[in-house]
Amino acid sequence: MDKPLRINFELERADNPPLYDELAKFPKGGRRVNRLRTLAHAGLLTQTPPAIVTKPPARIPQETSSLTTASLELFGPPADG
Repeated sequence: MDKPLRINFELERADNPPLYDELAKFPKGGRRVNRLRTLAHAGLLTQTPPAIVTKPPARIPQETSSLTTASLELFGPPADG
């Protein structure tokens, strides 16, 4: 079984003002950790190549498929990369 990963770090506002301001909204503890976890996960998703969607599954409405396509365009690999 994998061991839990523990991270202890200090962040000064000068290092990354938007991240600092976002995390400072929450009192230290669980809420701040959960927000950091959410931001890290979202960032990881934007760096991971999206799966190619050729045809939406029958159980997903067409509206959702349009949103999926838009998301893939927005978070796809960079045009110049």
